[in-house]
Amino acid sequence: MLETTLLLHNITDMNRKIGIIGGGNLGTAIAEGLLNSGFAKPADLTISKRNTATLSALKEKGVTIASDNHTAVKNSELIILAVKPFQVKEVLEGISADLSDSRHMLVSVITGIFIQDIIEITGKSLPIFRAMPNTAIAIQQSMTCLSSFNASREQIQYVEALFNTVGRVANIEEKLMDAATVLGACGTAYAMRYIRANIQGGIEIGFDAFTASLIAAQTVKGAAELLLQNGTHPEQEIDKVTTPKGCTIAGLNEMEHQGFSSSIIKGIAVSFNKIIKG
Repeated sequence: MLETTLLLHNITDMNRKIGIIGGGNLGTAIAEGLLNSGFAKPADLTISKRNTATLSALKEKGVTIASDNHTAVKNSELIILAVKPFQVKEVLEGISADLSDSRHMLVSVITGIFIQDIIEITGKSLPIFRAMPNTAIAIQQSMTCLSSFNASREQIQYVEALFNTVGRVANIEEKLMDAATVLGACGTAYAMRYIRANIQGGIEIGFDAFTASLIAAQTVKGAAELLLQNGTHPEQEIDKVTTPKGCTIAGLNEMEHQGFSSSIIKGIAVSFNKIIKG
């Protein structure tokens, strides 16, 4: 633990300037997460967007706000690309002359855009990362999947450290990034739908909506933490709360009879096929 802490300290001590191109929901969530975690100081962060009026809260915190992407690139060593997929070509062509192979690292958080696409558009050989965070990055609880190209171990550690400050990180092969999108990003919606159903069931058996929501959300949070902290398999934790002839196993069996697990698996597969087939 001490070694990990020292490594993170050494990496963040480098004080790289960070630029975020794209001030939409994800771009601003990343900015807020980096500031709230202390990974980035406001003075070291630049975010660009055509309509800067929506970034006033970040400006008040001391973040540099720019209406052009050139400023974000010139002010920074690490560039986070957080624009819409249809904007990628125009944006990259616009900043390619500003990008330096020796100075810059580029991190794309854009769905469906491959590292090879970025290389072909920019014509650069700088270190490139592809990251898939989810919306919980705004509260520093994201699950972010990473893949990289032409990056040194130190650069990989730095980007890992960045995203570890806003959640957890898994390094994967880029070919699995579409699958990561489904499991880690779409998965937030799947989990929310389960929680909503839990709330509805709670109301049916007597709770008011507020109390049912609190119980359902905290129970799911606690269940997830058991897996993350103990490193156990879900079935091990299930066994701890299922007694012979008990109410838990009766409910679980009824859910399975109604297709609970199979419907989730099928839904994940359908989402994945939608991504790869369009």
